[in-house]
Amino acid sequence: MTDRTDTQSDAGESPSTASADHRSATGDEGNVSEMLQASDEEAGLVTAALAAQLAEQQDKYLRLYAEFDNFRRRAAKDRQEAEQRGMSHLLKGILDTIDDIARFAHVDPATTDARTLVDGVALVERNLLKSLAGHGLEVVNPMGQPFDPARHEALTTTPAERAEDDGTVAQVYQVGYVLAGALLRPARVVVRQWNG
Repeated sequence: MTDRTDTQSDAGESPSTASADHRSATGDEGNVSEMLQASDEEAGLVTAALAAQLAEQQDKYLRLYAEFDNFRRRAAKDRQEAEQRGMSHLLKGILDTIDDIARFAHVDPATTDARTLVDGVALVERNLLKSLAGHGLEVVNPMGQPFDPARHEALTTTPAERAEDDGTVAQVYQVGYVLAGALLRPARVVVRQWNG
């Protein structure tokens, strides 16, 4: 028996040590396997959590996109309705003038003199300009005023009789219009120029 023990001693291992090493190696493999399995489970949980977050973000994105699209449509509809209300308000203001023009269109020229027609047209013009002024339209008629290149368009010049008249408007060919402070059309004018 001593030989056997010696042989085992020569090998440097006792049966209990060899068995412990085997168990240790098997235990390490088991631990590694358990760790890998746990790691796979954690990765699966993390993947599931990320997938849930992605789905939630996609849902939020789609809802936000739909909400913005609805807002855009509502804004376009509101703008269109506001334009329609503004146009109808403007047209209501000039309906009387349109009626006056219609009356003049059906006047019998044999029974109406020219003076009456001229006075009637002047009345229609005043009524129309009054109605449009109520909507913010201003007439630019700069006769005798200093020339303003921001509101006037000089068509030509004419000699000024005095130095004080230099740069003033001598004649208005076509009046201009301003709406709410914005120039719609400049007044077309002749400007005096002093040649000294």
